[in-house]
Amino acid sequence: MDYDPDNARDPQYDDEQFDDGVDEERTLFGRVNFVGDSDDAGLGNVYIEFVMDPSDHDHEGNSGPPPGQGAFARVNPAEILQFLAATGLRRVPPSHAFMGGPSADPGDEDEDEFFFGEQGAYRFRRHRRNRPSGNQFPEVPSENGQKLMASGVYGSNPHYLDTRRLRKKKLSNKLMWRELGVGGYSGQKRDTRSILQDLIPGKRPDKILHYDSRCYSGQFSEDGNFFFCCSQDFRVRLYDTSNPYEWKYYKAVSFPFGQWTITDATLSPDNRYLAFSSMHHEAALAPTDPNDSSEPILLDFGNSSQPRTLLLSRHFGIFSLRFSGDGREVVAGTSDRSVIVYDLERRQSVLRLQNHEDDVNAVCFGDKSSPHILYSGSDDTTIRVWDRRSMSDRREAGAFVGHTEGVTYVDSKGDGRYVLSNGKDQSMKLWDLRKMMSTADFDKADIHSYTTGFDYRFMSYLEEDYTRHPQDCSVVTFRGHRVLKTLIRCHFSPPGSTNSRYVYTGSSDGKVYVYNLDGTKAAVIDVQKSTRNTRPRQEDYGFSNMTGEGLEWKTCVRDASWHPYAPVLAATSWDGWGMSTGTTTLFSWGDGVKKDEGVPHMGMSYDSKVKYHSRFSSFTVENEMRERVREFHSNPMNELYSEYLADIM
Repeated sequence: MDYDPDNARDPQYDDEQFDDGVDEERTLFGRVNFVGDSDDAGLGNVYIEFVMDPSDHDHEGNSGPPPGQGAFARVNPAEILQFLAATGLRRVPPSHAFMGGPSADPGDEDEDEFFFGEQGAYRFRRHRRNRPSGNQFPEVPSENGQKLMASGVYGSNPHYLDTRRLRKKKLSNKLMWRELGVGGYSGQKRDTRSILQDLIPGKRPDKILHYDSRCYSGQFSEDGNFFFCCSQDFRVRLYDTSNPYEWKYYKAVSFPFGQWTITDATLSPDNRYLAFSSMHHEAALAPTDPNDSSEPILLDFGNSSQPRTLLLSRHFGIFSLRFSGDGREVVAGTSDRSVIVYDLERRQSVLRLQNHEDDVNAVCFGDKSSPHILYSGSDDTTIRVWDRRSMSDRREAGAFVGHTEGVTYVDSKGDGRYVLSNGKDQSMKLWDLRKMMSTADFDKADIHSYTTGFDYRFMSYLEEDYTRHPQDCSVVTFRGHRVLKTLIRCHFSPPGSTNSRYVYTGSSDGKVYVYNLDGTKAAVIDVQKSTRNTRPRQEDYGFSNMTGEGLEWKTCVRDASWHPYAPVLAATSWDGWGMSTGTTTLFSWGDGVKKDEGVPHMGMSYDSKVKYHSRFSSFTVENEMRERVREFHSNPMNELYSEYLADIM
């Protein structure tokens, strides 16, 4: 998880906070007063007033406020989240991590790592493991993956014009030969299927949509007509993408009393409703009709039809949401280790499973045509398989074991057989339902023996930390991307636009990695390079003087979505100076062309409503010109040529 629910409970539903004697004044950095109204905060129309102790002079020698009045600054909650994200104060360590705890025994095989941050020094326990001899990294290319690529389930293998030189057929040749009918029926069919799967989105972005807060997830609808983006200002913005190259702003919905961020969202199969969640036991259900301005319907996942003895505390947050294929149910993964199925018609939870030993970060249905099979990924490193047709003992039907750190995301191919997961052990894994571990074997497995205990939010994962799980039942393992800082997501490529040829994932190094099924990299899309210096340094915020100095432009691609019927990919990121803002970057296939003849040009900036942002775009062009001048002068030959021209003129 990338959030500590114990530090941000909802006062509206926390009975303990009603009795703690704290009324309108609550301590965040000092004394804060809730005053005024806000038209654009989106967080309950609240401003927060910071009151400082009075002083005669400030640090620059200027006169201070009159005695007894103090100094104050009025900001809205969105700007506070902006400040916390930029400075890193949001990274609250576990309670056992502070300095001053019990020291390790001299003979302890574990080692302590120290991290020095804004809150002081923390100590974290990283478990040492006895690494077996030999290469522990998965083989690339994977033999199992090559078999899948040749099976026809994941597209067509490439056929070459020149077998000896492995020279591929160009797109123009494939189109011409298809029209001429060259080759037999099987060859024509193979070439037709392979046309789309080679159209991987290019390196130059078409558009960059900027947000004033971090973006946590963004996905196309199943039919490709909608795209939604969840951001930390507690809003979900919907776009009309019926033309995948020209987006139109559609609608925005807000969570009434969200905590920390919008964690996830999911569209109903008919695109009429959007369900979205926060670090709260209630999710929101809003209509997507732009003419419907009604308030979202609240879905209480703590309200259950199960016996009272099975009900637990409502102090939990929802990390992941998914609609069932028939649109009647929503499944959620929560911070209290549970998987909850909510019936929309009955307005209550009909199933609550709590077999995981840690947060459930991701859930999904296994088959689009059936609500019976569920998958859940947890920080306990396992993926559990649930069959609702045999739940008398409330046990999982089986488990996928192989990750040695927590699971950040789970995606189903939708065929009831193949599953994809991302893990904090810096690997993505492909699973086959037929090879899952049985409950009898799972009871004997020790799932805690192979984890290092590192905190992925602000610690690094070293290559020597990785070791292959001896009971790994995955089919293919993909490595190369980085799963750090947040719950980074992964997906199967769609059958319509890629022939199901690839799997892809975001990465904390600011890139999108596209893998072949054999574990080799098909493409790497550098989002950070595309968005770097595309907006001025924190000039829109009152915290610019505190956080703007010395910050670097950083990008973490948290989610990516491939359009189901067009070679278009949208990357949703934490982006900007200090990684404190967000972007949705649109990439399309361009056959390697860096520029186009259209206006506005590629790589230009837009606001959250897809309106051309002239100021950001001008800033981008100016930075590109400076970079070109810098590259010119960094070349010694160019300098000599300039001096020669100066001498002869």
